[in-house]
Amino acid sequence: MTLQAVPEDRALPSDPSTPENPAVTGVPARGSGRAGDALVATASRLVSGGRGVLAADESPKTLTERFDALGIVSTAETRTRYRELLCSTPDLAESVSGVILHRETFLAVLPSGRAFPAFLEDLGLLAGVKVDTGTAPLPGHTPELVTEGLDGLAAEAAELRARGASFAKWRAVIAIGEGLPSRACLVANATALARYALACQVGGLVPIVEPEVLMDGGHDLERCAAVTEEVLTTVFAALRDLGVALEGMILKPSMVLPGKAGPAASVAAVAAATRTCYLRSVPAAVTGVALLSGGQGEERATTHLAEINRQGPLPWPVTFSFGRALQDSALATWRGSEDRVAEAQAVLHARATACAAAARAGMGQPVAL
Repeated sequence: MTLQAVPEDRALPSDPSTPENPAVTGVPARGSGRAGDALVATASRLVSGGRGVLAADESPKTLTERFDALGIVSTAETRTRYRELLCSTPDLAESVSGVILHRETFLAVLPSGRAFPAFLEDLGLLAGVKVDTGTAPLPGHTPELVTEGLDGLAAEAAELRARGASFAKWRAVIAIGEGLPSRACLVANATALARYALACQVGGLVPIVEPEVLMDGGHDLERCAAVTEEVLTTVFAALRDLGVALEGMILKPSMVLPGKAGPAASVAAVAAATRTCYLRSVPAAVTGVALLSGGQGEERATTHLAEINRQGPLPWPVTFSFGRALQDSALATWRGSEDRVAEAQAVLHARATACAAAARAGMGQPVAL
């Protein structure tokens, strides 16, 4: 995955059903009270029973690149149609609890006249939105990046909630290299993640907190474990400093993996290193952990998830929030043809079922990859 700045426009179009100055509620103290109960219930629903989250929040630019590689014409309509066929996969809600969307899709109205969040609700799926506006260079620390998009976020979160969103996502990217990551990069991104999480909870959304340690480079498993532990420890210190209710959030971390050009590690070693890292740095109060795939192939990511759960109980459910590791085969099957929709949905259903089985592996359920 290449580090690059990706700016996006924050503004939402006006909605006559949304007040000009939406009221926001205070963040509950550690999940107490009615507002807190709602956040906790939503967070629990996202990770309960081995179900996970489908990440379908690629920017129009990124999805266009994937469409171009397969000869699919990329327009707002075809991008929405693709997300529609993914989400309408029969019985998807048995394995998937919610879907992270880009604003373009979240704000789309389907030909049926249904707004996309209402369409998801009809299918038993929660709607989430990627709310960060992309990355920018961290001044004085080239080539490191910091994620942006905090301005006006609390009010935007309340508006998204009024439009049907239940949760949000913010991604920070951390590179490993010579002298990297710097402490400045860790603190800047952890602070932004904490401010985002607080703004979401104030606005009534469950925040998915995503600090991704990138697989680029030649580092070994031990180096990734040390960096990931420092990243997570720094993030949770920032979350606590701002009073974010840990029971009303989901952590979306990267697994502990060697770099793409580094020495290979066994599935058992990856799982053990990942478990140890999380046990050292993730508070038990967190509602759940939904792993990102981070450039791993579909079967590899699923195998690692299953082994993490097989190695013994953990303080939180560990499930999936995969993007390409759920979508790639389905997209390659569809290729923009309405004649292949059912086939593409069958492929997605099989992948989602395998991921959910991996999330349930610690519950004694067999896993078929």
